[in-house]
Amino acid sequence: MKSEEILRATSHRGYPPPPQPWIMRQNWHELLFAHWPIAPAVLKDVLPACFEIDTFASEAWLGIVPFRMSDVRPRGLFAFQHLSQFPELNVRTYVTIDGQPGVYFFSLDAGNPVAVALARSIFHLPYFNALMQCQRVGDTINYRSQRTHRGAAKADFIARYRPTGPVTYSQPQSIEAWLTDRYCLYTNRGSQVYRANIHHAHWPLQPAELEISRNTMASAHGTQLPATDPLLYYSHRLDVLVWPIQKIR
Repeated sequence: MKSEEILRATSHRGYPPPPQPWIMRQNWHELLFAHWPIAPAVLKDVLPACFEIDTFASEAWLGIVPFRMSDVRPRGLFAFQHLSQFPELNVRTYVTIDGQPGVYFFSLDAGNPVAVALARSIFHLPYFNALMQCQRVGDTINYRSQRTHRGAAKADFIARYRPTGPVTYSQPQSIEAWLTDRYCLYTNRGSQVYRANIHHAHWPLQPAELEISRNTMASAHGTQLPATDPLLYYSHRLDVLVWPIQKIR
């Protein structure tokens, strides 16, 4: 999808994209949202104090999101094959700053050391180097990630997932809208908080199934997942625009 087409699709958002020029675009492929409910008091123990936990029906949620990236490039430049395509795996929750809901990342593991170094220095995000594989066999995604970042806690994710139904789009006030319709991310360096805005079309979501062989992604950040089945949504592809990161506090 061309950038102009992405920018024209705004009716699904609660507020418009920033008027300033975007600086980066990315394509996300074969993405799985896997979410578990977490008591806010438990999550508060591992979340920086500068963030307010966002909740749905009085519950906080922790997401583990495997996918792969392509066409990752700054505005005005061509994509480079060895720098612009790699798997990524996020551990995330949801926060609010000044009434604007967004995503907070506990970690972002990626299979590209250059992308990790740039994201850590430019966006102040907790990216980590990992050995990763994302292979599609029929309609099933075989995903494997082993964190290798020096000095970081060990974290592994080995799983298979696939879509199990047709594409639908989230309805306002639904849990799937609350989990996925997020158009900014937050991070911090000490007490300094940063926000980066993003924009994309309405998520095309499918029901999914997941078979986990090993998952220590949450425990690596001091949180245990509950012994309940996660909420699962699959999305085949989404094209994304990213704005500069800004200090907000």
